[in-house]
Amino acid sequence: MKKIKYLMMASLAIMMGMSMASCSSDDDNSTSYNDTRFQQEVTDYVKQNKQNDKVILIVAFGSTWEQAFDTFEKVENDFKAEFGPKGWDVYLGFSSAICINNAYGDGKDGEHGASKTYYDPEHWLNAIGLAGYKQIVVQSLQVIPGEEYRNVRDLFVKNFMNNRGQRFTKEYMKSLDRNVVIGVPLMAEEEDVQSLADVLDKESDVKAAVANGIVAFMGHGNPESKDYYGGNIRYVQLEQALREKSENYYVGTVDMDQTYVDDVLNNILEGGQVTYEVGDVKVTTYYEPNTNKKAQLFPLMSIAGDHAHNDMADADDEESWFSMFNEAGIDAKAYETNFTEPCWKNTEEIKKNGYIPGLAERKAVRKLWMKHTEDAIKKLGTEDALSTPTTEPEE
Repeated sequence: MKKIKYLMMASLAIMMGMSMASCSSDDDNSTSYNDTRFQQEVTDYVKQNKQNDKVILIVAFGSTWEQAFDTFEKVENDFKAEFGPKGWDVYLGFSSAICINNAYGDGKDGEHGASKTYYDPEHWLNAIGLAGYKQIVVQSLQVIPGEEYRNVRDLFVKNFMNNRGQRFTKEYMKSLDRNVVIGVPLMAEEEDVQSLADVLDKESDVKAAVANGIVAFMGHGNPESKDYYGGNIRYVQLEQALREKSENYYVGTVDMDQTYVDDVLNNILEGGQVTYEVGDVKVTTYYEPNTNKKAQLFPLMSIAGDHAHNDMADADDEESWFSMFNEAGIDAKAYETNFTEPCWKNTEEIKKNGYIPGLAERKAVRKLWMKHTEDAIKKLGTEDALSTPTTEPEE
């Protein structure tokens, strides 16, 4: 869906990956960050805000939507409220260069361009190291252990642990041995799937919707050709866990074979037995044709951003979930007016037209991510924490 748009974004990401957009100061009208200046800004921020010797860095992919910025702020505040009294500083960054650039927008693009500054994990970790933090938790705000999580784990954190750029002394890196851990995504393991299913089924808006019709969740997914089945299988497992509670539940994705919107609609309208081949795992599900003619669409992503508002909810896009559901004769809604804890501003427009809540806007779901952080903290000082190559080998 919208493949041309995604290809353009991917090309732009390659071109922009080595630079970050910045606001214009009185004496500098440049739209690109000098890397040294960018690092200095993050370093100064951490230096000014450091209160403890332990730190949690929350890493989200990012977004270009103002609603998402408010969601991220809510996440960060919740983490500070929970872990601050326990001696932890908390920061939040984006892993996407495009999202960082667009978040800094000029404020002239409607709901985009809120002129907010976010930093990427590399610069955050450099600043954290330069500030001398003794214990570091990097908490992923991803939903599945797919491509974006692997980038955080295998690129940003690995480079930091290998002292890329030799910013830190061997003594400091040795002190970090077994003192750095990664908090896993929302559905890292199969047991996490059941936890999320239990939480979603108890949410008041979801519960009301599934009692009156179809509820379809739209996840992101990863291309199967890139071998992210360890993450993609979670969507299939989540659907199974939810359908044990109600056969009105369905889960699909934007970017995962066999779970596109037309596949979801086929399961709803035609039913039948479907075997999902996700990597080397096969999961078979049987669907009875669903006679409900109403549906509520929800994003299965941390925030309601471009995918939620465009790929899921856009009435002007004939390939959106909203359009395809309605074209199939199902009265689908993507916005709702009964969500009780919106992070975004409660404007008259929202009261009138409704709201799309991302997963991280749900307090109970945020607690699941924080549970992963608590589990990660318990690994500090153990063999499950990360080691640094500067540590001397044992005799």
